Amino acid sequence: MKITLFSDREFNKQLYKLTMPIAVQNLMLAAVAAADAFMLGGLEQNAMAAVSLATQIQFIQNMILSAFVSATAILGAQYWGKGDVKTIRHLFSMAVRVCGVTSVIFFIGCVFFPRYLMILFTNEEELILIGICYLKIAGWSYLLTGVSQCYLAIMKVTDHTSSTARISSSAVVINICLNAVFIFGLFGVPSLGVAGAAIATLIARAIELLWCVILSFRKDYVRLELGGLFRNFRQLERDFIRCALPLMGACLLWGVGFTSYTSFMGHMGTDAAAANSIASVVRDMVCCLCNGLASGGGILVGNELGAGRLEKGKLYGDRLTKIAFLTGFLSTAIMLAVTPLLMRVVKLTDGARGHLVGMMIIMAFYMIGRTVNTIVINGIFSAGGDTLFDMYSLIVTMWMIAVPLAVLGTFFLDWPVEVVYACTCLDEVGKIPWVMLHYRKYKWVRDLTREEITKAE
Repeated sequence: MKITLFSDREFNKQLYKLTMPIAVQNLMLAAVAAADAFMLGGLEQNAMAAVSLATQIQFIQNMILSAFVSATAILGAQYWGKGDVKTIRHLFSMAVRVCGVTSVIFFIGCVFFPRYLMILFTNEEELILIGICYLKIAGWSYLLTGVSQCYLAIMKVTDHTSSTARISSSAVVINICLNAVFIFGLFGVPSLGVAGAAIATLIARAIELLWCVILSFRKDYVRLELGGLFRNFRQLERDFIRCALPLMGACLLWGVGFTSYTSFMGHMGTDAAAANSIASVVRDMVCCLCNGLASGGGILVGNELGAGRLEKGKLYGDRLTKIAFLTGFLSTAIMLAVTPLLMRVVKLTDGARGHLVGMMIIMAFYMIGRTVNTIVINGIFSAGGDTLFDMYSLIVTMWMIAVPLAVLGTFFLDWPVEVVYACTCLDEVGKIPWVMLHYRKYKWVRDLTREEITKAE
């Protein structure tokens, strides 16, 4: 039975139900970075650039956390499709335990050793000092991030995506409002600048986690069992590790590589760093739709695979792939359309403005690759536990091509900023043919579930 792309109402309804709340959640999270950039940019260009560099620490943390959270979502979606809630509870406890330890490590680094972290991204002393001020406060919020991400992931795979969007969106609104209060000194509060942005982030993350915990006690929600933090389910742990380790490798390769791109811009001067910080904010906001499709589509495919309906899961994957290409071209059009508007509203030096125009044009074409690869690799492949491919592709396209070229251009050949920036965008575009060849092998069409796991070891 062959059905055209948009004629299956059930598929469209489920995809919309899962995708839109997640896309909105991602958009609101990106809005925080945008608010930080534009509010701090209204005070001083260096403040905006320094915070953009400092938040790369959290970016790396999120990359590590996302490996564990994604493994939880992959297995959770399949077990939810099978109707095994007990195993989902075990997964939840396991994820909180691992993510909690990770968060503590990043908290220690940011609060007690911020200078060493900032030196990784820039050699400008002024930017380093501003970044230290931000990290010493924002580092406390990193303690909470890992746990809240586990709560949100479990809610997504158990048909509560609207709750995750509501929680994240509300936390973002609070964050943005507090940003304005603390950065600019509204309502009698003293102007705290960069420190104010960090305080706003900390308060918003605390509210987000508290809301998740309270909501989890409602009927039909999965709540964290504290006793489960100290129980081991060996077979489930092996399955979790089998999913998480390749994801961890891919996340670290991508996260460190992507962070190194920011470092290259930071070493090319404050104008390049400032332009890159704005371009990154716009990129993250435009990527919200493909991130939502990857997460929501992956859950939808995973539900079918976990229920044993492999052919239907394969059909859903084929549809998502076509949607991925359509979304990629749409993202390119959006990037080109917003560039003139962006130039009217940002406050940058003439040099930074020139860099920003070039970056936006380059990124418009990069978005095709970014969108297709995100949906196919992070959504479809991951839904069936096919997590090794991403790590292999990153080793070749990012670490053997894009990063070496950018290093040469930044530190040895003195290439123009725009040329180095283009080098950092090569990996996503060049990966598309390889991704599609692997997709057609259908190694991702797998049921990962086991019989109900009830005995701890």
